[in-house]
Amino acid sequence: MDALALVGPTASGKTAAALALAERLQALGGAEIISVDSALVYRGMDIGTAKPSRQELAAVPHHLIDTLDPLHSYSAAEFAKDASRLIREIRARGKTPLLVGGTLLYLKALRDGLNDIPPANPDIRAQIQQEAQHIGWPALHARLAQVDPQTAARLAPGDSQRIGRALEVWTATGQTLTSFHQSAKAQAPDWHIPVISLEPQDRTWLHQRIALRFEQMMAAGFLDEVHALRARGDLHPDLPSMRCVGYRQAWEGLDAGWNQADILERGIFATRQLAKRQITWLRSMPERLVVAADAPQATHSVVQAALGTQA
Repeated sequence: MDALALVGPTASGKTAAALALAERLQALGGAEIISVDSALVYRGMDIGTAKPSRQELAAVPHHLIDTLDPLHSYSAAEFAKDASRLIREIRARGKTPLLVGGTLLYLKALRDGLNDIPPANPDIRAQIQQEAQHIGWPALHARLAQVDPQTAARLAPGDSQRIGRALEVWTATGQTLTSFHQSAKAQAPDWHIPVISLEPQDRTWLHQRIALRFEQMMAAGFLDEVHALRARGDLHPDLPSMRCVGYRQAWEGLDAGWNQADILERGIFATRQLAKRQITWLRSMPERLVVAADAPQATHSVVQAALGTQA
């Protein structure tokens, strides 16, 4: 085993389970956590990302957290490169690399590899953006479903960034994102990374946790955090960082003059939709070992399952 992945939808308890597992692995040489999260890489985005606390970060070495300014982007290919390097370094220290998070495209890139997808084409991107203004992103999502149903199935109809990118690749090359990913699989590093997935048996349990967590974020000053990001003057809502769930709804709400209750409601709804997409993606990974996130002893079950992979 080269590393162990602990994944699951947002608010499923991954952080607590990962810390408990890392503590248990101290007897086996120790562990270090590699974040598999497209939002945690950004500095200054702490409350809305449910970033681990200072105490949690100090309890076990963490990587790929607070590494980028929100002005910059971070791709799945960059993650795969960084995570591969970190896995080798952590293993060289005699420790177990724990890949923890819910950005499943990142995990796929690491395990399956990525092909040479062409870089952004500004002209094609501008054409797609212009068309979206006329007919809407749901209509372009429907078009994507005709040419690349597998990619469309894992994207929400309003996910303009990813829908636009998929259509851009199709327009530029005549090939789908799915075909690029499939051809990349044969070139992927031969990593052995078992996957443990925290998934709720009762979706209502997860919805309640999402609502509670968003309420706690608002109480902790999430809107103040977004105000501070907006006040910088160099950020805008089309950046990948500002399109993170929660931040996007807060930014839109502040622009539109929504009250806190409206931002809360829309943030909770968007987070639930994210969790739904994550669960759909997880179900496409039949090799994963599922642990019931809403079971009373979920953390203990994760630890036991992980120790079983060590045997």
